[in-house]
Amino acid sequence: MNQETKGMLFGLFGVMAFGLTLPMTKIVVPYLDPIFIALGRSSFATIIAIFLLLKFTTTIPNKKQILQLIIVALGVVIGFPIFTTYAMQSVPASHGAIVVGILPLATAIAGAIIAKEKPSFSFWLVSLIGTILVVSYTLLQGNGSFHEADIALFIAVVSVSIGYAVGGRLSKELGGWQVICWALVISFPFIIVPTIEYAPQNLFDFPISTYFGFLYLTLISQLFGFFLWYKGLAMGGIVRVSQIQLVQTFITMIASVILLNELIDWQMIVFAILVVSSVWVGKKMPIQQKV
Repeated sequence: MNQETKGMLFGLFGVMAFGLTLPMTKIVVPYLDPIFIALGRSSFATIIAIFLLLKFTTTIPNKKQILQLIIVALGVVIGFPIFTTYAMQSVPASHGAIVVGILPLATAIAGAIIAKEKPSFSFWLVSLIGTILVVSYTLLQGNGSFHEADIALFIAVVSVSIGYAVGGRLSKELGGWQVICWALVISFPFIIVPTIEYAPQNLFDFPISTYFGFLYLTLISQLFGFFLWYKGLAMGGIVRVSQIQLVQTFITMIASVILLNELIDWQMIVFAILVVSSVWVGKKMPIQQKV
């Protein structure tokens, strides 16, 4: 098994973990403040990150790496959780799955710019078609206009794609698990205060599903899923491995049906298949890696 294939496999496991993020957020958002959900999951994940860093490494990032880690933190620790949590207050998780379907393209663009990878013209053409499909879907769902939640989801996609690309590149130097752990530690002084401020007064007055959902967001979505994802990006190339996110739309939609009893209409299915197909075709287009 070559390096790129291994990277794709690690990326797939990471995407499988991230695929449940929106449904789990939808489960907890009726009971917890959105700010607490978004930043609280990172605050609790930081406790585990500190333990791992103390136990398994003594390497301190240099100044250049710290600057990159700040960008990662802004994208994956703060930006994506906040904007997706806001969106899940007003739209179904299955709807969010379609909008987040442009994440492979966004990550590919970020990877091309940041990691200086060079996808072919045909790759960009197919990816653009996928983006047009996603925009068309959101317009149809919104009767010709974007919902505020759609705007939040688009911002979330942009922020996390940059965090993915910078983190994927940095993973070649620090290792994937260290990247997310250091990003959490760096962000901790800025997120702990609002986490405490917006924390629920009574921690024992929620359905069991709320605790399970928040635990999943903390351990998997905000921490261990990134171990796999960043390792995959580092091994297989950011642009190439980013395309494995095409399956995330289906995972999220299936999870939304099973966990939330959401209804999937024919329009959603058609657009999901078209978006995933466009990205799948783009996966086969040549990409020149930076040597």
